[in-house]
Amino acid sequence: MFDSLTIVGVGLISGSFSLGLKDRGLVKHVIGVSRTPASLEKALELGLIDEALPLEEAVKKSDLIYVAIPVDVTVPMVRKIMDMIGDGQIVADAGSTKQALCDSLADHPMRKNFVATHPMWGTEYSGPEAAVRNAFAGRACVICGKEDSDPAAVAKIEHIYRLLGMHMVYMNASDHDMHAAYISHISHITSFALANTVLEKEKEESAIFELAGGGFESTVRLAKSNPSMWLPIFMQNREHVLDVLNEHISQLRKFKSCLEKENYEYLQELMENANKIKKILR
Repeated sequence: MFDSLTIVGVGLISGSFSLGLKDRGLVKHVIGVSRTPASLEKALELGLIDEALPLEEAVKKSDLIYVAIPVDVTVPMVRKIMDMIGDGQIVADAGSTKQALCDSLADHPMRKNFVATHPMWGTEYSGPEAAVRNAFAGRACVICGKEDSDPAAVAKIEHIYRLLGMHMVYMNASDHDMHAAYISHISHITSFALANTVLEKEKEESAIFELAGGGFESTVRLAKSNPSMWLPIFMQNREHVLDVLNEHISQLRKFKSCLEKENYEYLQELMENANKIKKILR
């Protein structure tokens, strides 16, 4: 489908995206762009990319430019790339926030060549070594502001993601950021906070980690995530994250109050109500 793909950032998402396209014969040549030479060397070694080039050279040679870097640097990077492209080239991103990026491109003359996407998949790991095959299968991919992009460009991006095993979800950037705060961003904050709670207590009771089982490991797994990626997400999505945090804290206070007042009947109701999530997440 594409003669040449450039991935800006050669980490978990972009590396997995490249492997998916290569494995399915959807791209002939993949170029890597990164500010970290060691990452480019590792990406070449792992076969995520076929060559490494400076941004301007890479963009000139590419049909599709896929940006997967921290969201704070995504905005200026995508604008820079949009200033370089011509007709027929497509730019897409994989960022976890969308409002700031879409707003920044609203008046760009090449806006229709950009497709705002968020493949809803990730792990706590980062870097080229974290890339895996068949990463996106069975997951959702959000496309934001579809009406602002060229229909042919959207169709090509949709086709790629579907061949990677994803199903499409469409929404505007603001709604995306709100929903992401509830189903992704709060999970990471909770995990970071729980890890800090246990690390603080572990100073007194070293046996805590010896007793840690699967439940603790799965709950705190996200605390291993790269802070340099998540801090910009929390900053860009501050209002929505604060909203969901307030609700989360309110729920925690209900559990705390039940225990303080020995109101175990209401505590049971809270847990039974939480069980309703099984109807949504099977």
